[in-house]
Amino acid sequence: MTTTERFKKFTILHSNDMHGDFLAEAGGEEGHLIGGVSLLSGYINKVRQEEKNVLFVISGDMVQGSLIDKEYRGISTIEIMNYLAPDVVTLGNHELDYGLSHLLFLEKMANFPIVNANLYITKYNKRLMNPYVILNVDGFDIMFIGIVTEEVLKSLKRDLSISTFISLEDAASEVGKICDAYKNEDIDLTILLTHIGFEEDKKLAAMLNPEWGVDMILGGHSHTFLEQPAEVNNILIAQAGIGTDQIGRFDIVVDDDTNSIVEWKWQLLPVDNNLAQPDAEIEKLIATFQEEVDRKYNRLIGRLAHKLTHPNREEETELGNLIVDIVAQLDSLDVALIGSGSIRRTKLGPLVTLSDLKEVFPYDDVLYKLKVTGVQLTQIFAHIMRRENRIPGESCCFQVSKGIEGVYSDSQNQLESLRINGEPVQADAHYTICVEEYHYKNSLHSLGLTSEELTKLDNPKVVSTSCQNILEEYFSHHQNLNSQIEGRLIYK
Repeated sequence: MTTTERFKKFTILHSNDMHGDFLAEAGGEEGHLIGGVSLLSGYINKVRQEEKNVLFVISGDMVQGSLIDKEYRGISTIEIMNYLAPDVVTLGNHELDYGLSHLLFLEKMANFPIVNANLYITKYNKRLMNPYVILNVDGFDIMFIGIVTEEVLKSLKRDLSISTFISLEDAASEVGKICDAYKNEDIDLTILLTHIGFEEDKKLAAMLNPEWGVDMILGGHSHTFLEQPAEVNNILIAQAGIGTDQIGRFDIVVDDDTNSIVEWKWQLLPVDNNLAQPDAEIEKLIATFQEEVDRKYNRLIGRLAHKLTHPNREEETELGNLIVDIVAQLDSLDVALIGSGSIRRTKLGPLVTLSDLKEVFPYDDVLYKLKVTGVQLTQIFAHIMRRENRIPGESCCFQVSKGIEGVYSDSQNQLESLRINGEPVQADAHYTICVEEYHYKNSLHSLGLTSEELTKLDNPKVVSTSCQNILEEYFSHHQNLNSQIEGRLIYK
């Protein structure tokens, strides 16, 4: 074997959490465009022409986040992804947002392999997807394995026909099982495509047996922006933020004798018109979807007093307060809780179209009313305000309704006080709260209480089958809405 045959160069481009981010946005000087799949496609095409061995992979959450995706229930996204032609993709949690049967329909639409090793059809203990794929590139065999964990699959609580090996230990075991059964000396490179979050990726890497030969983890879910990849247990770990404003690029050299990476360079590249020229053909495809969406949703439904913002999900925001206060007026409620992650845009207004509103709040969830004791309510706030729940990208934080004042001591790791309309919450009193179905069905994770504990005093009641309908009606009949940050959740 010659040196050229033994050592091969590969370029691996990777995206994650694209969330239907199809359209470029203007930024900086006039005429400067940022992101969007047209520029992304232009760059991928450019690299495919410039380099010999190029792979493009996506680590979950292609769908959910834009009105085009929502209107076509992911079908538009898969058509656009087919045009981008990724070599392999893994599932994220949002791929299940439209239901299991629809996911399987989308998979049949895809012209690319979708891999996942640890989602199972419960009754038959059979994997839902192909666990891995081996791609032969220039004579080298590269194995891709897909992994997700229960931590990011809370929506599965709504579909009991599917289960997953839930812990990192179980995920590591699945990787070992596949590597032992299918990986042989002819596999030159082994890459995990995960959707579990960057911190979990590092923990998973530490658990993997070096004999399994995993070389790289390309992840998603936590929307992490990196200066350089992490390296744990001799495994490179990278992620490429969120959306299509950037793309990760590995340039590596693989040794056929040792089946290992001997040289590597990684870049997180801004996708703009300095990087590549737009792809006109994919722009035409997106335009066919955009025209229909514009016709249906580009009507003005209201006006805010001024632009409201939601810059971070880990803190109280103007826009978050407005949305949760609209929900709070639905019924006789003491506390309304809306997941900060349900608000998917950082700003709204002052003019508000139906399209704007649905992009800001794309999840059309059921709302539940529950009765809890003061002790339980205090437990909920101690859980949602705890410091470890405010890690960017990993949090399950909430916007809380007007009248709430929770004070949490980070130095003492405890809730110092909780008041409603100026009155301290009484341990033996009863209180009504409103939460989204997602958080009710995953209450132990989201609220720190089991569903049995939440329903001990009374059965849950549905106060609305559509949170989106409530917001649309309210905006349509109330003009010049305003909101501000009031110190509802205080951290010391």
